[in-house]
Amino acid sequence: MGSLDTEEKLALLGYAARHDLCGTAPMRAARHKLRNRKVPPGLYPAVLPDGKLACLFKVLMTNVCANDCAYCQNRLGGRTREASFRPQELASAFMQLLNRRLAHGLFLSSGIPDEPDRVMQDMIDTLDILRNRYGYKGYIHVKILPGASREAVERACRLADRASINLEFPNPDRLNQASRRKDFEKDLLSRLAWLGEMHENGLLKSGLTTQFVVGAAGESDAEILDTLRGLYCSYSLRRAYFSSFKPLPSTPWEDKPPASSLREHRLYQADFLHRLYGFDLKEIPLDRSGRLPLEIDPKMAWADAHPEFFPVEVNRASLEDLLRVPGIGRVSAQRLVAIRGECRLRDLEQLRRLGAVVSRAARYVTLDGRVPPAPPPPEAAPDQLVIWDQGASEVRSDGYSLPYR
Repeated sequence: MGSLDTEEKLALLGYAARHDLCGTAPMRAARHKLRNRKVPPGLYPAVLPDGKLACLFKVLMTNVCANDCAYCQNRLGGRTREASFRPQELASAFMQLLNRRLAHGLFLSSGIPDEPDRVMQDMIDTLDILRNRYGYKGYIHVKILPGASREAVERACRLADRASINLEFPNPDRLNQASRRKDFEKDLLSRLAWLGEMHENGLLKSGLTTQFVVGAAGESDAEILDTLRGLYCSYSLRRAYFSSFKPLPSTPWEDKPPASSLREHRLYQADFLHRLYGFDLKEIPLDRSGRLPLEIDPKMAWADAHPEFFPVEVNRASLEDLLRVPGIGRVSAQRLVAIRGECRLRDLEQLRRLGAVVSRAARYVTLDGRVPPAPPPPEAAPDQLVIWDQGASEVRSDGYSLPYR
């Protein structure tokens, strides 16, 4: 079989990068809209750290890998057709996409065919060409490879806006089910700690992230949330991504059942409550098996478990208290606090105009001392997932994904 040209590599390595996340489920759903357009593989919608919606060029340096992750098609012994970019080749391909206004940022990851630092060097060389030869000043997210040296990690971070390393699992016991080659503490957590230190020292202006595979190794949501709490407290983590497990053919886990996308969604909601709404992750209600209830979102589950907190008088409540009311999101809460100096809120229509979902909020609030009448049922189906508000005003300037209300 002859060598691959650049377009063939783009097809293979752009598609192979799809499992590294740069957006939540609604952004990934938007990817389907691109399929009807003639765009190169590897382009994915994302929210950049400045809050703008854009297409990232998401690609692997190589899909050759010596690791044995049981869920990955690029694993050692897999049947994937092998492909690798040279640094100049990949940098040129990205600049062509940039000049055609198809891509607005780069997300670079890789398999690990041998020594992690050798592949990291290729990735660093690619970024160096973009920054210093082509003068590219835009967004770059680099994936740090497990086992990479501190020197390689720091050099990559000096060229990137954001860096990440995928823990994939919440603890060593769960990781050991998927891989005998990776060490949770030595290869993964220590590198995440380095990223946190480098961010604290002025690198990575857009912070550091990690990713979890959900439902592959029997882990509970309690395990994931407990690990997340430690990462936010001790590692300067900006945010986490969750990917519900989907079995892939020709992998050891191809016969495992897929994980629920609703479970992934609930984890995102719990994470939003912590990062954006002031909840401690320990406050998030779990069932007896340590799972987030699927039949109710965690914000409403907390509200129903704390009747002593409600009703909240919207004309007097603090911003922090308003954010705990189901149906009131960050933007609507801020608008509510701002307008209270001009008028008193006395009916649900006023709340609705401020952006609140009154069908959810009504039973948790009072309006000028009065309990509002029950609103009509929502038009949306009862099982509709609400994780993003529709207006662009809900996109935060620091690049966080949009929270649900």
